[in-house]
Amino acid sequence: MKFTAFDAADLAAFEPTAKVGLLATVNPAGLPHISLITSIQAKSTTQLMWGQFTEGLSKQHVRENPRTAFLILTMDRRLWRGKANYTHAVKEGDDYVIFNSKPMFRYNAYFGIHTVHYMDLVETGGRESLPLASIAGAALLTRVGILGDAMRYRAPKTPRVPQNWPLTPWGESLFNRLAGLKFIAWIGADGFPTITPLLQGVAADRRRIVFSPLAYGDELRAIPPGAPVAVFGMSMQMEDILVRGPFAGYRRIALTRLGAVDIDWVYNSMPPKMGQIYPPEPLTPVTDF
Repeated sequence: MKFTAFDAADLAAFEPTAKVGLLATVNPAGLPHISLITSIQAKSTTQLMWGQFTEGLSKQHVRENPRTAFLILTMDRRLWRGKANYTHAVKEGDDYVIFNSKPMFRYNAYFGIHTVHYMDLVETGGRESLPLASIAGAALLTRVGILGDAMRYRAPKTPRVPQNWPLTPWGESLFNRLAGLKFIAWIGADGFPTITPLLQGVAADRRRIVFSPLAYGDELRAIPPGAPVAVFGMSMQMEDILVRGPFAGYRRIALTRLGAVDIDWVYNSMPPKMGQIYPPEPLTPVTDF
């Protein structure tokens, strides 16, 4: 069921910065992008706001295309998701003061919130709980499927030259951590992104993310083969990485079915310097000081 307003009793749960807050945006090429925005919270039952303290692609995307999706996951595993339209930003006012009064920013000697952004809620599914049993089963099936028929399932062989591998060994290990969090986003027919938890996802190798659709199956099976998708991975230490590529569809492997994302783009989402990792960008001289 979809709602056009949050339950007023849920608003306080969004306020702590100790949570997972994600914002999915659409880049100028019409491709999905996911950013970690832990400051995102509800200003009212029909409006969201979030504070900016670093520069990144999502802040550019929302000004060009206001359609977004959001996900809020609290420390007690309560989950809210939905769609919103970006409206405007301010650099002063009561909300600016509220954000900079929070401990994460008030006592930070290096940066504070410099801009507050606002979005109007379009729809939300209301409060959810993570389906832990289904996620555990999907994670087991994913790993068993890879181990049971790895050579057949993995991406076609390419020369073992470093620049031909989208993920670094560190990136591969982050996606394969048992306690890691993963999320997938794609663009729907209405032009809005959709975010779905993908905790069962793992890196089959340094070129491909695979997953069982046992958890969130209705949503994951709705992704059209060939559609561009983004997968965001993060650790409990707030390390994170974003990859993107076409959804390769589902294959039956051994006794299960696995979906796959063929990685063709990798992005570093972590401060202080966010930017594209793969394909590698050429170095250019600095001429402006």
